[in-house]
Amino acid sequence: MEKLLKLISILAVFLHLCAYSAIGGHDYGQALSKSILFFEAQRSGVLPHNQRVSWRSHSGLQDGKASGVDLVGGYYDAGDNVKFGLPMAFTVTMMSWSIIEYGKQMAANGELGHAMEAVKWGTDYFIKAHPQPNVLYGEVGDGNSDHYCWQRPEDMTTDRHAYKVDPSNPGSDLAGETAAAMAAASIVFRHSNPSYSAELLRHAYQLFDFADKYRGKYDSSITVAQKYYRSISGYNDELLWAAAWLYQASNNQYYLDYLGRNGDSMGGTGWGMTEFGWEVKYAGVQTLVAKFLMQGKAGHNAAVFEKYKQKAEYFMCSCLGKGSRNVQKTPGGLIFRQRWNNMQFVTSASFLATVYSDYLASSRGTLRCSSGNVAPAELLNLAKSQVDYILGDNPRATSYMVGYGSNFPQRTHHRGSSIVSIKVNPSFVSCRGGYATWFSSKKSDPNLLTGALVGGPDAYDNFADERDNYEQTEPATYNNAPLIGILARLSGGHGRYNQLLPVAVPAPKPVVTKPQPSSPASPKLTPTPVSGAGPISIQQKMTTSWFAGGKTYYRYSTVVTNKSSKDLKSLNLSISKLYGPIWGLTKSGDSYTFPSWLPSLSAGKSLEFVYIHAASQADVSVANYSLA
Repeated sequence: MEKLLKLISILAVFLHLCAYSAIGGHDYGQALSKSILFFEAQRSGVLPHNQRVSWRSHSGLQDGKASGVDLVGGYYDAGDNVKFGLPMAFTVTMMSWSIIEYGKQMAANGELGHAMEAVKWGTDYFIKAHPQPNVLYGEVGDGNSDHYCWQRPEDMTTDRHAYKVDPSNPGSDLAGETAAAMAAASIVFRHSNPSYSAELLRHAYQLFDFADKYRGKYDSSITVAQKYYRSISGYNDELLWAAAWLYQASNNQYYLDYLGRNGDSMGGTGWGMTEFGWEVKYAGVQTLVAKFLMQGKAGHNAAVFEKYKQKAEYFMCSCLGKGSRNVQKTPGGLIFRQRWNNMQFVTSASFLATVYSDYLASSRGTLRCSSGNVAPAELLNLAKSQVDYILGDNPRATSYMVGYGSNFPQRTHHRGSSIVSIKVNPSFVSCRGGYATWFSSKKSDPNLLTGALVGGPDAYDNFADERDNYEQTEPATYNNAPLIGILARLSGGHGRYNQLLPVAVPAPKPVVTKPQPSSPASPKLTPTPVSGAGPISIQQKMTTSWFAGGKTYYRYSTVVTNKSSKDLKSLNLSISKLYGPIWGLTKSGDSYTFPSWLPSLSAGKSLEFVYIHAASQADVSVANYSLA
């Protein structure tokens, strides 16, 4: 018993280590393809002929008309039908940054063209939303009326009022983030579409000037955004963020000096952060400025830029758990900040860790933490551990990316995926009727929201796959945007990286619409003999192993499948020769039954549980069961 307790107490460390094992592993290339595909499900406007998410159709075709401007297009941010400008712009900035750093790896996976199309879908909209130098439309629709209804985007009857910022009603954070998005995207298209790149940079210049000259928080002007995307941190971080991207895009010394001149007064050198996301950009600014310093571009700003770099490393050390103030992590090792859509912080922090690892390796530097120096590889290992957790290496053996793996969320908080496609049933879905018929349904989503990264588990690795559990089951574009960069980097293997060289995004190959790849090939399962199991099959495999404390520990995955044509209402499994902890089942006396979040197992469906011990696989058999 003492040995078992010791094993459990250090299990989180072992799980962290096993993520780096060469045994097993994930198909990062396939996850990359799926995570980019998700953006096509979020499109608003007139869908193109090569649209691959076939259950979606045109929507929001009158957006902006009442205001005398064309605002058709752009992205729905999450599971609703509002177009929120601030998170949309951050999404485009992070997609662009992902391509800038790892476009070659995306090209090797055949996904660069799709990724660039995803960026352009956003920037085409921003061009429309910026009809004059000092005018920017920052929202279409409002959350209150939209959330009152549960409708497909194609059926929307909610108010589509357009909201803007201008000199009388400023929005420096919104304009600054949109400037950053346009500048970053201009780098993406510089080689393949130079005229479009120049147009984006022109908009970025104007938006930065507007944001800097007419200062104010956007949610004081667009007050309907306060309940949903409130600008708590203010706009100084966005002004610095935009300046950093404009320097990277233009090489104009003015923007480099802006960062040097305003670093102290605007918080760039003062704020030591433990989060990064659509609302707080300081850690991102500090990472970019540290890159400029490592590239030898700081010049007379070197002393100030060194302070930015110190704060960038404060963030990295906090994520690693080696700083003076560290981020919280779940028992299974996931970075945790809040219950509502925690994955946004996981992917954003992991992206910064990934690029900073490559920046340090390129400059032959080390990370300086309060606990001592850290090799750059540890940052990449951290990012990999977070991605592996997302894809299924976690105590629930759940993939939090829809459509990846065999056990992923089935009831997302997402209007489009939860309601039958308009192409399957064109009957109008009313505002409240959608709630009565579709939102309240306990069935799986009729449309697969492939690649969507949902909000994820709580602080104790618990997750409830329920449509009304919006905190955990709602996806968001800004969850996926940083993830595509990390997946591209991980799919690229261990080749040489020099991220301090000038950016050269390769020209994409022509995009050819093709069927989505099937689930990743898995090692062949060895069926465990099940005496008298009838319609229930049990298959086990060892997914990873590691050596610690003089012992070799093994992680086993067991898949239980209902092969009958009826629902499996109850199940009791007998498990012997088990010498370690188990996840994904509930202990019931001397046997194990369904986990608390799974009341039954539908015909043809599977459940997966995992266990870890220092022995060969346990004996698993069916004690009893009942069918509906």
